[in-house]
Amino acid sequence: MNRRLLLAVCALAFLGVLSGCLGIGTGPIPAEEIDSEPAESYEWTNDRSTRITIQENTKFRTIITVNDSSIQLFRNDGFGGTNPLSISAVRYRYPGGEIITGTEIRERGGEIRQTQAETIIELPSDAPDETGKIAFTSGGSRKRFSLPTYADGSYEIILPPNRRIDIPVFGTASPGGYETEVDTEDRLHLQWANIDESTEIVSVRFYLQRDLYVFGGIAAFVLLVGLGGLLRYRQQIQRLRAQRTEMGLEVETDDDDEFDDGPPPGMG
Repeated sequence: MNRRLLLAVCALAFLGVLSGCLGIGTGPIPAEEIDSEPAESYEWTNDRSTRITIQENTKFRTIITVNDSSIQLFRNDGFGGTNPLSISAVRYRYPGGEIITGTEIRERGGEIRQTQAETIIELPSDAPDETGKIAFTSGGSRKRFSLPTYADGSYEIILPPNRRIDIPVFGTASPGGYETEVDTEDRLHLQWANIDESTEIVSVRFYLQRDLYVFGGIAAFVLLVGLGGLLRYRQQIQRLRAQRTEMGLEVETDDDDEFDDGPPPGMG
């Protein structure tokens, strides 16, 4: 068994080296992906350093204020390494307001590519020193969002309509110190005034409000079943006691009094 395990590990290591040498999954991201349209228009006018809008379909739209000539996007793989973040619908907005697509970023001297560990967006060569904004769409999970902090500054995460984090068992957000508000579309906004480099990951676990009624109904049903079972058990015990009494198996006699003639002579 140990020999088979060793062979399996060696085979996996060989495949990993081979895939790295061949560049599988690396290189420029196809134009049809980076030029695709986002589900909704990016909200460029927000004043947050990073603004993330989670959609109903588990994808999310992100806008990041970029203070450098490039940005690296990745997810932690759980083993101390990283994997490239899959992105689409890439846009760059110049400080003056002009918005260009992923292909236009390349045409102006920038690049959007993947390595084995990260996705790299290099800004156009004519991007000014003044901060511009990069936007992209990526995918997440149904009721949990987690992403590394790619930039310092203020953060905002917007949940889909009718989602909340109020009940600790089902919802939470990290790091703490955030404020919340609900907009006219019933979307919960979580806002951090400042997240610095000491915070590696921002995460939110949330729930659909109607799920609480489902959970409450299930809990009530389980409670009723338990109470019904307990009542049935007590009734059976009482019935058995009554049957034993009728059969004379539980007739209580005061044997001690019947044979108690008092203390031995001289002890009274």
